Amino acid sequence: MTIKLSAANLASLTTATTPAYNRENLTPGIVHFGVGNFHRAHQAVYLDDLFATGSDHDWALIGAGVREADEAMRQKLKSRDWLTTVVEQEADTSSARVTGAMIDYLRPGDSAAVIERLSDPAIRIVSLTITEGGYYIDPASQKFDPTHPDIAYDAANLTAPKTAFGLILAGLLRRRELGLAPFTVMSCDNIPGNGHVTENAVAGLAALIDPALAQWVKTNVAFPNGMVDRITPATSDREKTLLADNFGIEDNWPVFCESFKQWVLEDNFPAGRPALEKVGVQFVRDVAPYEHMKIRILNGGHATIAYPAGLLDIHFVHEAMEHPRSPPSSPRSSATKSSPSCPRCPIPTSRIISHCVKNGSPIPRSAIPFCRLALDGSNRQPKFIIPSALERSQRQQSVNGLSLVSALWCRYCYGTTDSGAVIEPNDPNWGRLTARAKKAKANPRARLDMTDIYGELAQNPSFVAAFTQALETLWKFGTKATLERYLKGQI
Repeated sequence: MTIKLSAANLASLTTATTPAYNRENLTPGIVHFGVGNFHRAHQAVYLDDLFATGSDHDWALIGAGVREADEAMRQKLKSRDWLTTVVEQEADTSSARVTGAMIDYLRPGDSAAVIERLSDPAIRIVSLTITEGGYYIDPASQKFDPTHPDIAYDAANLTAPKTAFGLILAGLLRRRELGLAPFTVMSCDNIPGNGHVTENAVAGLAALIDPALAQWVKTNVAFPNGMVDRITPATSDREKTLLADNFGIEDNWPVFCESFKQWVLEDNFPAGRPALEKVGVQFVRDVAPYEHMKIRILNGGHATIAYPAGLLDIHFVHEAMEHPRSPPSSPRSSATKSSPSCPRCPIPTSRIISHCVKNGSPIPRSAIPFCRLALDGSNRQPKFIIPSALERSQRQQSVNGLSLVSALWCRYCYGTTDSGAVIEPNDPNWGRLTARAKKAKANPRARLDMTDIYGELAQNPSFVAAFTQALETLWKFGTKATLERYLKGQI
């Protein structure tokens, strides 16, 4: 028999840790855009831990969304009184907790209500997890794209904007009109310089309306950079069943994740912030060394798992790591190739690499589908793989391993596995990527002509040669044999 997750049933849940504070005493301090699995396993967990210490009960979360799909999320959470079951797993342990840091969720599409809440003096932070692709940035230049139709719409309709950035800007304007201090805008997305990227988006939109407004944003609004880390798979019926079978809890949207988590933030919060250092958040002057380590090694490692796994018809990440030909596509390979191009970091490189290898092979219970790691390559490759390849080539170091990763991505985008099975689209630019991959079968340079992705690396002779050899080998011998050749130093 299972117990339905709800506020009324919290006292009956004996298999999970429940909030160690009175939720009725919480008041809002943060509006968060993008209430997905990662946010609920990361920021919401840190706040739940903080509230349990008896501190900062005026920093509760209010959710917000801009997509049509966000309404379904809102309804799921509303039916559970905004509670979430978080299951943390390792190889031999599994524990459940219920978090209660969220106390409301604004209705998506009701821009007037969102703007009104953003103008509430109690709201001192607006945070975001809207994925790497949600920032309207050009893949090659990593600069804000002011020509995007969504941005153009918001510039002309700021009283009823469609994007998170339009709503944020409208909220800031309303606060300025009311004589209130701006809130801090805090990105929690996995993007290099995510604070700078967010500032460019908000100020870039403002510049389309009035250059003076853009300057006001840059001068008066804080956008701290941050590095976030926690592996959090998507929720399926499998996770709901595991929760019911193992913990006796009925939750329509639980979160399963690894036990490890990390959050490093620049301490730049003029309007105030919760004392998250009490629960493990690191506040530093400069996040860049941390994020370079994490993005280039850990996320680069995840990318290298995805494509060979897909081509070999392997469904789950842990199965890919157990495959006899996995070493060249493991995070350790990415780490050893990428770490020389990372700046010095207070966390030793060996610590990061150890975490990469451990978390590149999540425990079978988590069952992360490889397609999740292969998602949105046109956005992720320019962040996770290409910068390391460019820096290594400029230093006249080998780029064979990183070019193989890029060639595997190209082969994956062809749309079929080595066995001929269809690979489902999982990139906003899938049509273009597939078309280029098909041309590249006969002419590898056709892939590198996507200069908005490859940038100057497309003209680098050592990378072009290594990429060409790797892709030709993949087509001639297949993925398994190509990986064997890489292990033997033949490519």
